[in-house]
Amino acid sequence: MLSLDLSPRTETPLGAAIGHYERGDFAEALRLFATLAEEGDADATSWLGAMHANGEGVEASPARAFALYMEAAQAGIVLAQTNVGAMLCMGQGTPRDIPAGVLWLEKAAASGDLFAQYNLATLLSKGDGLPADPAAAAHWYRSAAERGHYPSQARLGFLYANGLGVAKDRVEAFTWLSLAAQHGVGTALTALEAVVAQMSSEEKQAGTAAVGRWRGRTADASRHARLNPVPG
Repeated sequence: MLSLDLSPRTETPLGAAIGHYERGDFAEALRLFATLAEEGDADATSWLGAMHANGEGVEASPARAFALYMEAAQAGIVLAQTNVGAMLCMGQGTPRDIPAGVLWLEKAAASGDLFAQYNLATLLSKGDGLPADPAAAAHWYRSAAERGHYPSQARLGFLYANGLGVAKDRVEAFTWLSLAAQHGVGTALTALEAVVAQMSSEEKQAGTAAVGRWRGRTADASRHARLNPVPG
């Protein structure tokens, strides 16, 4: 399942196509995106890839979706770069090639894409197809966590609770696990209970204050043409 960017936009040809998509008029959206893609609109190409991936207005085709995403990624569309990286890592629509996928995820992560950062951190944490690097994983989880990505907050809290890639820190663990737990990440709540049992009253006060500082942060990731995270 892919998700799409529903942020406000002016009524451009691309905006008109997106409007048809939002209203569920997939046939017309597909036609308009295809026309724009043929004219060289890389954003439209990425949207077209999403429709082929989701089977919206057209029969689902991971291979066609990957080809379209790759075209958009090569044109500099960051969200398409994330999807290309994820599809390569999962072997979806293309043969599995984790090293190549990581290169695309690194490119998108460096451009600030939360989902690329999360996917890259997950691969680095697991050491799946590349050497495990807990410190690098913690870096990317934190980058996404600080901008309100709940799963990254949960993972970051777990790393702090266990001293994986970072120095063990109960206050940091409490902060990030609390934020994730407040948004329904069940595993975060379980880990949080174990951390709280080990904390001093001073640590609890510091953690509560930190949660208050970060609570207002919400994920600002665009939802346009987005693949689910790499399994992990």
